[in-house]
Amino acid sequence: MSEPLGPELLARATRAADARWPGACVIELEPLPGGISSLTFTATLNLPRDEGRRVVVKVAPPGLPPVRNRDVLRQASVMRALHGIAGVRVPEVLLQDAGAPPFFVMEFVDGEAYEPRWDESPSPPAPAIVAGRARAAARMLAVVQRLAPRAVGLGDEPALALAQELERWAKLFATAGDDLRGAESRLHAALAARVPEPVAPRILHGDYRLGNMLFVAEEPGAIIDWEIWSVGDPRTDLAWLLHFSEPVIRRAGQRDAANRAAAEAMPDRQPLLAEYVAVTGTDPGELSWFAAYCHYKLASTMAVLAKRNRRLAKPDPGLETAAASLAPAIARGLELIEAGLPR
Repeated sequence: MSEPLGPELLARATRAADARWPGACVIELEPLPGGISSLTFTATLNLPRDEGRRVVVKVAPPGLPPVRNRDVLRQASVMRALHGIAGVRVPEVLLQDAGAPPFFVMEFVDGEAYEPRWDESPSPPAPAIVAGRARAAARMLAVVQRLAPRAVGLGDEPALALAQELERWAKLFATAGDDLRGAESRLHAALAARVPEPVAPRILHGDYRLGNMLFVAEEPGAIIDWEIWSVGDPRTDLAWLLHFSEPVIRRAGQRDAANRAAAEAMPDRQPLLAEYVAVTGTDPGELSWFAAYCHYKLASTMAVLAKRNRRLAKPDPGLETAAASLAPAIARGLELIEAGLPR
């Protein structure tokens, strides 16, 4: 955070709060760890005749155009659209400011974000908790995907075709070095040649998995990190959640017994799919193309992160572990798309 940003951001947030609740102010800005595309802070919102309320402030990086995954106000728009819908948990957006840089303020939601097959924690959730979270996530995704975008005020959002989604990750993969790309062009060609017929577009999170949700025990508190949301084929988000039941790409080498137990408790694809279908009432059909696509999408993302990681004075060993698993992930994607394995 640049030195002037903190005081300026607090002053702007206070003006926005005062405009909504005369006499309100925002104080005690503190950075939150994580986040790549934008800056995230906690703060205290003081309302007249009320105790201080903890909030989260999300701001676009100063000096960069607030577009694509840096468009924080676009993130606020989908959260506003989904907040309050029965069965869907997203933080409430309280304030926003379109100045430079733009930001929004949302409620702070307590909870734990933990990706069972990826993350390491000194106190990971118990196996039964992991299983309950995964099933709850599948049900909540189904609720989101029952909503037509127009019904929640997002009808003007252009729908992305699957071919466009695929090219998005191909362009990203092209920026990784040849040593990290491997046989990705073969998988890309196979996917491009077999793009499924479209279905009715739905709201997509873009990275829907347990690591982007907050839970208290098994109870979901919020879906977070909406940086790459879009409207498109709902099977991409479903396949992404299923993918993290057993991703080929890993972020950790040796894990302790408690983290291994949490990972092993992640339900297989079929039980999660059954939870989803029980809510939607419809079978999504053959998903092998989408499973292969997930291998390609995750490999693309991790290849670029690994490339950047290697430039650091102290590279993250977890990203080197991920880099070592890129080739097996691409190979698995090719197996799925070329053999047409059932979901």
